[in-house]
Amino acid sequence: MRYAVLAPVAAGVTADPAWIGAYAEHADACGFESIVAVEHAVVASRYDSVYPYDASGKMELADDLDIPDPLDLLAYLAGRTSRIGLATGVLVLPNHHPVVLAKRLATIDALSGGRLRVTAGMGWMREEIEACGAAFDTRGRRADEQIAVLRALWADTAPEGATHDGEFFSFRNAMSYPKPVRKGGVPLHIGGHSKAAARRAGRLGDGLQPLGVAGDELEALVKLMREEAERVDRDPDVLQLTLGHSLAKVTPEKAEKLADQGADRLVLRATTTQDLREAKDELSSCAERLGLS
Repeated sequence: MRYAVLAPVAAGVTADPAWIGAYAEHADACGFESIVAVEHAVVASRYDSVYPYDASGKMELADDLDIPDPLDLLAYLAGRTSRIGLATGVLVLPNHHPVVLAKRLATIDALSGGRLRVTAGMGWMREEIEACGAAFDTRGRRADEQIAVLRALWADTAPEGATHDGEFFSFRNAMSYPKPVRKGGVPLHIGGHSKAAARRAGRLGDGLQPLGVAGDELEALVKLMREEAERVDRDPDVLQLTLGHSLAKVTPEKAEKLADQGADRLVLRATTTQDLREAKDELSSCAERLGLS
């Protein structure tokens, strides 16, 4: 089991360089596998969209909360740490042009020594996605093409370069360097709670991070991901499953139960506090409890 820690965005500290830098350094020293950054390019102060992970239909984060760009944040943390992985969870894919995104992701991966992992989703807030210039209702088809563009630009296509002609994006003989460190590019997981997300993970991704699901619903999504991988002649056994838990409450026994459900990684949510000492103590206690080094 791999244990990741979610950058504590709810505490309003992730744009404070001293706070989040020290937190990431401590997570690195404690032996956590990765630190995960969330994304909202903008948050509409009034929105009709329904947040799917709370019964109220509204997300728990304040509209005016500091939510730094996850890639810029991870680039900063790459320079503050030496070992820990750097991940998004979830990057809102419709907010980004894939040609520019391919360069940004490859750059972070190269400068961090191959430590980047991306979990991307389609996004739930129509107002945010439309503010970024994408159509909400076609974001799924657009995302499939975005992933194809990313992988094309990460591949070694020299000396001709990459060419793509699609519904949303088109270019010829494009040379994008640096390349990601690992063969095959930056690991790209799919986040979401829908059947479409599970199918996309099986067809195009390196894993699935199903949000807000458990029990039979989780089992069905994992089964669907594996079936879709087999349908397109991909090996389902190489696909990873990432689930969530509480940093304060996770135990080896609970982790083992989630492993029995297929989990390869847990993303752990910290208790909301602006007290850096308390936050670091929680990391230390969890690492000791889980036997991390």
